[in-house]
Amino acid sequence: MTVAHVHAEPPAGVSTETYAFSTAAAAAKAPGRNRKKNRRDWSGWWFVGPFMLIFTLVLIAPLFYAIYLSLFRETLIGGNSFVGLENYGKALVDPKFWDAMLRVTIFLLVQVPIMLGLALFAALALDSARLRWVPFYRLSIFLPYAVPGVVAVMIWGYMYGSQFGLVADINRFFGVELPSPLSENLIMMSIGNIVTWEFVGYNMLIFFSALKAVPQELYEAAEIDGAGAFRTIFSIKLPSIRGAIVIATIFSVIGSFQLFNEPSILQTIAPNSITSYFTPNLYAFNLSFIGSQFNYAAAIAILSGIVTMVVAYLVQLNGEKKEKSA
Repeated sequence: MTVAHVHAEPPAGVSTETYAFSTAAAAAKAPGRNRKKNRRDWSGWWFVGPFMLIFTLVLIAPLFYAIYLSLFRETLIGGNSFVGLENYGKALVDPKFWDAMLRVTIFLLVQVPIMLGLALFAALALDSARLRWVPFYRLSIFLPYAVPGVVAVMIWGYMYGSQFGLVADINRFFGVELPSPLSENLIMMSIGNIVTWEFVGYNMLIFFSALKAVPQELYEAAEIDGAGAFRTIFSIKLPSIRGAIVIATIFSVIGSFQLFNEPSILQTIAPNSITSYFTPNLYAFNLSFIGSQFNYAAAIAILSGIVTMVVAYLVQLNGEKKEKSA
């Protein structure tokens, strides 16, 4: 832009030549400012760069490597050979995979509602302002979550033992024969009890934090309208923490499909009740590190992840629909 190109009228008291010169100088500096602004935009990557690097190394890269492995098959002659989707086709008709998937689905449908119901009841009780020493109860309920998962399973496994531990002591002391919690018929209930004991406090803390964020004006309005405790719960508290309930449900769904620690550790003391394909993760682990079928194990893991993702998305979609309709 030159002085000859400036046709705007100058302000009062400013000559045309002076106004044209200042306008041209400002226009000449504009590209420099734009370049400086573009350089400042890149500075944000210095903050997110370390996270993106770690995220790529610990999640993206292993995921793509697992997908890569699932497309090959190791042969006696020639090493790995590309087979495309053959491993996935084999997994889709594998009765062991679907048996494991059905088992965790039943576990999900039974254990998750019980666990979330107990967590919600505990959170509502702590938020009711009718309990004394709320910090003590909150810490007591949350404390099992602080126990490492392996240690928790070992503790409960010792108590479950019918030849040793708590059940054995009760049998000897009272002269009775209680059903073994590690039997084939009760092993799923026993694992569900361990998982519930571990994660009730975690979900309770999510619900309790959400309840503390509910505006006090809503409670005051409900009290003025004469709403009782139960009406306040169902009309104010539960609708207000619906988002937290959906989040806790999604986490619980993912955790159910990822069930591994509990059956893996209990398998050593209950080998007749927990098979090598008890859960999808346990099946993939045994295929990979015991059967040396890395390629097929990768396909099992990818399919398990897809099923988990679909179910979690359906739960989220259902929660969003209910929140919009409320």
